[in-house]
Amino acid sequence: MDITLQQVEYRYQAKTPFERLAIFDVSFTVPSGTYLAIIGHTGSGKSTILQHLNAILQPTKGQIVVGARKIEAGKKEKNLKDIRRKIGIVFQFPEHQLFEETVEKDICFGPMNFGVSEGEAKKRARQSIELVGLTEDILEKSPFDLSGGQMRRVAIAGVLAMEPDVIVLDEPTAGLDPRGRKEIMELFYNLHKKKGLSTILVTHSMEDAAEYADQIVIMHKGTVYKQGDPEEIFSSPKELVELGLNVPEVIRFQMLYESKMGIEFPKKYLKLDQLTDAIAAQLKEGIGL
Repeated sequence: MDITLQQVEYRYQAKTPFERLAIFDVSFTVPSGTYLAIIGHTGSGKSTILQHLNAILQPTKGQIVVGARKIEAGKKEKNLKDIRRKIGIVFQFPEHQLFEETVEKDICFGPMNFGVSEGEAKKRARQSIELVGLTEDILEKSPFDLSGGQMRRVAIAGVLAMEPDVIVLDEPTAGLDPRGRKEIMELFYNLHKKKGLSTILVTHSMEDAAEYADQIVIMHKGTVYKQGDPEEIFSSPKELVELGLNVPEVIRFQMLYESKMGIEFPKKYLKLDQLTDAIAAQLKEGIGL
């Protein structure tokens, strides 16, 4: 399912003395099956875009096309449940949204709210709990008796149980240690590949954007500054720094090495093994081996 934003603008508290322009002239397309990362510093408009993707917010100008549905500014949209079922959002700290007395009931809540029978919802609960790397015996436990990592996986299972076509991730590794971050990002990437999901990642982590995304959108001061694949986006690291963004650690190391050695490689490398191969080749050439 393709998603297209066309010249989208959004103003908080429009037509009041407290009106604030959050995003403007935002246009990009997410083809079905794409892994898109949206990056930008705090206040750049990332979270506002996220809330437009399943019609939590609706544009004050422009339009959003989600599959066969069109959401246009100034038109009151009805029956938005089909969009919200197809686009699942995993918010920051999703474990804070758990509320039922058992894990199974919590996972079943979303699908049943969208009209799925109790029997089908329980079947999906079993399937989704397995997808997030937990075992079925956890379904009868209280979500509040689980570890923080388990609670987050249960919350993710609740989104997956709605069987979305698109999954939107809002800083999904917030508050996790490095190992937990890696496990969660690998979980989502494997789901993206296994189930053919479109994935939209809103993140501050340049490492995650570089490693997992097919396409990257840079947001700056409320609009799209640049879009391209990771190699294009990170080919000009100084430009990113000027925007107040970090660059992946591998590129920072490459820039430091180039500065110390007085050389410049023909490209910026996103993976450590690529950079080490380039350095080895350069050193080998330098000593005439």
